[in-house]
Amino acid sequence: MGDFAISLGVNIIRAGVCIYDIITYPIYAVIQQPWKERKLMRRIRAEQQPVSEGLCYHNADPLSEFQLEIRKANITTIERALSYACKKHSGKKALGTRQILREFEEVQKSGKVFKKYELGEYSWLTYTEVDEMARNFGKGLRAVGHHAKDNIIIFAETRREWLISAMGCFKQNITLCTLYATLGDDAVIHGINETEATHIITSHDLLPKFKVLLSRCPKVTRITYFRDQLKPTLVTGYKKNIEFTSFEEIVKKGKASDFSDMLPTPDDTAIIMYTSGSTGAPKGVVLSHYNLVNSIIGYAVGLGIRKDDVYLAFLPLAHVLELMAESMMMMFGVPMGYSTALTMTDRSSKIKRGTMGDCSILKPTMMAVVPLILDRIYKGILEKVASQGPWLTKLFDFGLEYKMNWMKRGWETPFCNWFVFRKIRALLGGRLRIVAVGGAPLSPETHDFVRASLGVPVLQGYGLTESCGCATLMDQNDMSTGKVGAPLQICDVKLVDWEEGNYRITDKPKPRGEIMIGGANIAVCYYKNPEKTKEDFCDEDGRRWFRTGDIGEFDSDGSLKIIDRKKDLVKLQFGEYVSLGKVEAELKVSPYIDNVCIYADPTKNNIVAIVSPVQKNLEDLARSLGKQDLRREKLCLDADINKAILEELLATGKRAKLEKFELPSAAYLATELWTPDTGLVTASFKLKRKSIEIKYKNEIHRMYAS
Repeated sequence: MGDFAISLGVNIIRAGVCIYDIITYPIYAVIQQPWKERKLMRRIRAEQQPVSEGLCYHNADPLSEFQLEIRKANITTIERALSYACKKHSGKKALGTRQILREFEEVQKSGKVFKKYELGEYSWLTYTEVDEMARNFGKGLRAVGHHAKDNIIIFAETRREWLISAMGCFKQNITLCTLYATLGDDAVIHGINETEATHIITSHDLLPKFKVLLSRCPKVTRITYFRDQLKPTLVTGYKKNIEFTSFEEIVKKGKASDFSDMLPTPDDTAIIMYTSGSTGAPKGVVLSHYNLVNSIIGYAVGLGIRKDDVYLAFLPLAHVLELMAESMMMMFGVPMGYSTALTMTDRSSKIKRGTMGDCSILKPTMMAVVPLILDRIYKGILEKVASQGPWLTKLFDFGLEYKMNWMKRGWETPFCNWFVFRKIRALLGGRLRIVAVGGAPLSPETHDFVRASLGVPVLQGYGLTESCGCATLMDQNDMSTGKVGAPLQICDVKLVDWEEGNYRITDKPKPRGEIMIGGANIAVCYYKNPEKTKEDFCDEDGRRWFRTGDIGEFDSDGSLKIIDRKKDLVKLQFGEYVSLGKVEAELKVSPYIDNVCIYADPTKNNIVAIVSPVQKNLEDLARSLGKQDLRREKLCLDADINKAILEELLATGKRAKLEKFELPSAAYLATELWTPDTGLVTASFKLKRKSIEIKYKNEIHRMYAS
């Protein structure tokens, strides 16, 4: 079908839809009453509060029934909260794990061989079973020599045994020290040695790492591991005098013991959570039981959780976002099914052809994600649509434009949802109603696209490990992009002047400044780091505050927008300020970009980009340019490919309305993929700028020289 015929066909459909809108407008107006939705969009979400310094906002909503229930029950520790939830929801499904029936090798058309899973149904533990298993695990730790307030390391992938282990530690007031499963060896060793832990909880897949690590961790005497569903776990070839026990063996020891629970106080340390360490060694953030329970109360209300929800759990539990999310779900009795990025959808890389992915089986209504996941969903949908041909691509583009226009005016589009987006919604089970996103900036383009194509509110939030991941959250009626919502009810957010960056609370039309978060959710300190604690934390106006290093501005409705980061802000030769993170978030929308790092030399008047390209799309681009050798190393050094990628970056930046000085003048294509193992990104895939700058120092010099 030619371009003229496609355009004619789309225009005929536009005319037909216009007539449909005119005829159905009165009917939809009566049924949907969009003026009510628009009123909620425009409502005041936070109000100013008096403070001794800066401009402070507090949530304007009254306390909810859930918050009143928690206060009335006198729940002041995370242990008490989760035990209360297990008792309240006793016989209901709690934690589900999908059965792996077998693993086999599947030969691809290209000749490559991939390992795939054939998966069965979800098997579930009830809330009562979870509580009993957690209690026995905690008692089992006592049986092997642990005492209250001892440190214990957990270094494992997200799975139900992780959460049950944490609950068991809370019941015995044992301090849980969390490390990302994707941390590099040096960072893992740092966390183990700094906490002086003698006992490590890990998994079958990660256990072999300790054949090397244990020689540098002299205090470790015991390792407890989570088993694999198919393979036996071998414990030979490790340092001498290490005792190995499975998770089930610890539970069995606890069941046979007569220890009672050692309940924590609100001020006791629940978790020492190690950050992913974008600069230097990871810091241990000390979070008390009181910190965690207050954060649960704040976020649970903001998300509008229902008792009939189903949650898809797959983010790292060592990240405060997922830990808070799963704790919230337990408070509401929401079943949680565990998944991975490799098994999530029918087309995920570990799923056998013809087998359903986790979402198709679980049919979740809620999930928490980081922007990287949404960027991949966005690019994946566009690729799938493009593969259907130009006619369906144009039709999809029209449907997207149509839905976004009506959605932002408070209208639902049931006809469009059914004919254009039904199959896209089915990719994630077809029942999704809330997506919460945090951990990094989300580009407006991705935000709007996912919100429209999946037909769900995408609620961007803001918080840090130091605030239990809790600070602000968009509400379901907020159709804006680029903002992170109003302060949650359990904390205040204020801006203070940052003179060096020319950000002041007196700026017009919107006040701007460094963001500080204050409230009962703010961490106690950095573990064994009093100097950094004194630098970043303070007590003022009867609250504990944390200086975030992020720069924000308040909108008229009390919502916050992150506009810069002190460490990411670079002043160019002619005085323009470039926000590296902002530019990167906009450029990552390009289908050719897996990750990108912007570098700005203050002595120059331009910026350059180091790009980690998407392999498949890089190969497609090469074929379109007539290239025969599709090896990544060859393509990344090819002049034509480099020129095409730079032109794509410039086009993407212009669509995002970046300033001229925010557009890269040159780009270098990295031959290696950026994973935590390379040391170029953190465990949560945030850029390690200094490491990237050092690795690509010569390439940066060449780009500026050219």
